[in-house]
Amino acid sequence: MNSPMVSRLVFSAIFAGSLIVASSTFAEEKKVDTENDETQVSDPLEGINRFTSGFNSIVRGVIIDPLVDGYQAITPMFLQEAVGNAASNLTEPVTAISSILQGDTENAGKATKRFLVNSTLGIGGLNDPATEMGIEQRREDLGQAAAVNGADEGMYIVLPLLGPSNSRDALGDALTAIASPLPLVGAVAQGGVEYSKNQDAIKTITQGALDPYVVERDAYSQYRKFQIKNGEESLQEGPTLDASDFQ
Repeated sequence: MNSPMVSRLVFSAIFAGSLIVASSTFAEEKKVDTENDETQVSDPLEGINRFTSGFNSIVRGVIIDPLVDGYQAITPMFLQEAVGNAASNLTEPVTAISSILQGDTENAGKATKRFLVNSTLGIGGLNDPATEMGIEQRREDLGQAAAVNGADEGMYIVLPLLGPSNSRDALGDALTAIASPLPLVGAVAQGGVEYSKNQDAIKTITQGALDPYVVERDAYSQYRKFQIKNGEESLQEGPTLDASDFQ
């Protein structure tokens, strides 16, 4: 998660935009009957998505996994926690704005307090005194805000290196990057931290699946619905993975 990250974010935003435009051509030919099956994921670009997912899997296996293993081997746990805290702290401004857009002033206030406390007392976010003070974190983003305000998730897309998304979430991430790349970089970096923690579990789930692509796609859709409902809606049975786990 170093300097090339911004370039990858820009490339992914452009790629997502291209897919959104392309979807207008394919949507009529491969429309999903959501009235009969609300859990069905709209995937008109499955061929492209499968190719990108396969590419991401190769990159994970050849590059990312060895880097994660090396990082865990040589980096002291306290430093790993500090990196995770700093990355998480960068996402708080987006959480505050997204919460306001949802009318959730309580969570917006908590996110603002967390950012101020952790950026000062926490030495630039390296520590998390806000949690110790009882100010719990609940992340929100523009994709969630759009969903709460009635926006459909749109079509499923797989972004190069960044992994599963959909047209609504990709647009939200692109707007975040345009406004300020730091929160999105923080979210991606936090995703890397979470991936390093759950690497073995993720491998076990995807390796045991008959179709890992479908597992990733459905898990992402379910997890986003879970986030949008703030955990108030039960997930379907089956493996549940965070979008960040697929980066």
